[in-house]
Amino acid sequence: MNRKELIDALAERTCSTKADADRNIGALIDIITATLKKGDNVALVGFGTFEVRKRAARAGRNPSTGEAIKIKASKAPAFKAGATLKAVVNGTKQAAVKPKKKVGPNDPCTCGSGAKYKNCCGAGK
Repeated sequence: MNRKELIDALAERTCSTKADADRNIGALIDIITATLKKGDNVALVGFGTFEVRKRAARAGRNPSTGEAIKIKASKAPAFKAGATLKAVVNGTKQAAVKPKKKVGPNDPCTCGSGAKYKNCCGAGK
């Protein structure tokens, strides 16, 4: 799944526009990136943890020449899957997916504005 497919799936699942879904995904990525840059972790219970791992300086070899080189110490972002995600991927547990509610044109919009869906987020759909 690429970013466009994720945006489409999020928009459909939340009954929001693709533009809103794109902004939400962008904001999530920005928040995770900024948190990791500060050196903190982002833990989503059941899903996993985004963290920064420190890599020590080490000796390496240039693959084309075989020459010994020094590799500087660095930090690398990493993701550690949570127990629930692992269980779902391995088929030992069902994913907790809420069934999608079909929103009719005269139902209240799911964005919380109180407007009818056809006059709010559903306009133009």
